[in-house]
Amino acid sequence: MSRSIEEKVEEYYKAKFDEYRIRHFGKTENVNSDISNALSKAESKSGGKGNNYPDIQLLLEDNHSRRIPVIIEAKGGKNKLEKLDKNGRIVQETVFASDSKPNAKNPHKKGDKNYSAITTYATNGALHYGKAILKYSNYDEVLVIGVNGTTLNDSGQVINPECKAYYVSKKNNFVPKHVEVLDSSLVLLKKNNINKLFQIFDNLNLTEEEIESIKATTENELESKIKSIHQRLYDDKSLKTTLSTNDKLYVFTGLIMAGLATNGVKRLEVSDLSSNDSETWNDGSIVLEHIKVFLTARHATADKIDLITSLLGNVFKNKTMWQPLNGESLIKSLFAQISQDVIPLLESNLHLDFTGKILNSLSDWVSIDNDKANDVVLTPSYVTHFMARLARTNKDSFVWDLAMGSGGFLVSAMDIMIKDAESKIQDKSELEEKITNIKENQLLGVEILGNIYILAVLNMILMGDGSTHMYREDSHKYYEQLGEDFPATVFLLNPPYSAEGKGFIFVQEALSQMTEGYAAILIQENAGSGNGLPYTKNILKNNTLVASIRMPNDLFSGRASVQTAIYVFKVAEPHDKDNLVTFIDMSEDGYTRQNRKKSSQEVNLRNTDHAKERYAEVEAILLGKKPQTDYYTEKNGKVIKDSISLEGDDWTFGQHQVIDTTPTEDDFKNVVAEYLSWKVDQLIKNDRV
Repeated sequence: MSRSIEEKVEEYYKAKFDEYRIRHFGKTENVNSDISNALSKAESKSGGKGNNYPDIQLLLEDNHSRRIPVIIEAKGGKNKLEKLDKNGRIVQETVFASDSKPNAKNPHKKGDKNYSAITTYATNGALHYGKAILKYSNYDEVLVIGVNGTTLNDSGQVINPECKAYYVSKKNNFVPKHVEVLDSSLVLLKKNNINKLFQIFDNLNLTEEEIESIKATTENELESKIKSIHQRLYDDKSLKTTLSTNDKLYVFTGLIMAGLATNGVKRLEVSDLSSNDSETWNDGSIVLEHIKVFLTARHATADKIDLITSLLGNVFKNKTMWQPLNGESLIKSLFAQISQDVIPLLESNLHLDFTGKILNSLSDWVSIDNDKANDVVLTPSYVTHFMARLARTNKDSFVWDLAMGSGGFLVSAMDIMIKDAESKIQDKSELEEKITNIKENQLLGVEILGNIYILAVLNMILMGDGSTHMYREDSHKYYEQLGEDFPATVFLLNPPYSAEGKGFIFVQEALSQMTEGYAAILIQENAGSGNGLPYTKNILKNNTLVASIRMPNDLFSGRASVQTAIYVFKVAEPHDKDNLVTFIDMSEDGYTRQNRKKSSQEVNLRNTDHAKERYAEVEAILLGKKPQTDYYTEKNGKVIKDSISLEGDDWTFGQHQVIDTTPTEDDFKNVVAEYLSWKVDQLIKNDRV
């Protein structure tokens, strides 16, 4: 076995930095207290509590006090530069697929954490250190570099050095972006080249494909972690008898609020929960106090704080929850798991319906309170985005949802609005001001159920304080007042189908307060064939039905067994009887669905037939753009353009579908073939007789 030349590789690169007159720091040196504290807080490379000691550290700084730590890890063996997975990602922590062999040097069980990639490969180790700095320090960006070599010359110098460099930042959701120019030379680290290097960093942004991939990965991991905790809630007899369904929602929501980081407030750590056996000062009271501080720091109003803490109060004041058992309270035990598994996934700038995942995962195990009529069902995020785009949502839209549930439609709308602003506003200050305005002034939601309302508030807070206009109210009583103060231009809704008109009462009320814009409604399809009266008829008096889209009958993956449709309206323009409505049959949308409660979304929702392209095609059709595919056309009968009456009872695709019963030549041939087959069969039988 060849010996490692790791020390010689370190010497080689340190000599380069000396040549470039770059101050560098070794294993035993501290760049500054912020970096050294971050490295000390993180798990070691092998997952323990030991410190982290990068081989070489630098601190790059330009003339505007922008500082970027550089972490360099060295190895000295064949193929030790980096290890990538099948998707080209730098491998970090994994799990063992099987138990170790008897008497193994490092014994492990199947499912135990495996840190071998981090400890064995240079780039993988450097990334581990870099992520620690981003997580535990005030730095938002870092450069990680792996260096390696295998061969020395007669003078003991490395003759085949190799290097891999990656820029990692919070703006890119911690996804390493390859800095290819540094692989061949580190000369750009010189002081007089820093501005050029930083400009390269600034151009390393995530692609749309990468963002979608990150979202999918994060959603799958989040769902897996939540289901694991729910399994525990379901299996643990002490928790099962202590917590009602709503209590489980409150525990999740409260512990997440208490554990999230926010400016000016120390993050609640597991060690802060001491499991005191005291009526006045215990883990429950500590969590409630942190929730109040968190909401205050996130600019929640006093009445909103009072409402949320009153709803959460009972579960955290429950003695069974805070009283220690074998030295630890149930609150502390649950918080330890949520703090480790869930909260890190929430601290990103992804615009995802995070709390919808909590709601949907919980409904896998028990029926949600107030959900006796399929009224509390998470609309899939690909559908909420689809509908927000059909409603022409952009950076200047004012979007509202009068039965918002966990806030999924508002999350999708915010995502689209911010991306539109980023693509159209070049000035940084103007862009920041616009994004703040979007979050604080251009989104409004109403939810009557307190347990679901809390989820919506948390969802919007996770988006960066978009909870300003979140109301726990009966929208039927307040829609006029809200409409006076909020100039809505986009209305998005998946209403409770048990409401009047199958939920179309919400639509009539909202549209009556709008003077322009579009609406997209996901509702039971038969609401458009008479069950939505008189509201559907009244809506046409002041609004135009633009499109009717039949959706798959398993859209909610078994959580609600109803045939749905999306109805799109142009607001404040009365429907004329000669207006053409576009009817589209999307009952086959390219997704295959199932509802296995222990399976992830990746398993339960599979893109088996160009689903993304299909949704993009329908968007193009309805937004007046050229489709790139032809899954839905008038020729194949999937698209129909037809007029409707003004009675509000002929909005469904099936009502406008004309089935041609005229026999074709193929029909004739098939009938003749069947007749001849029958005739031959009879002759054979008669001959046998």
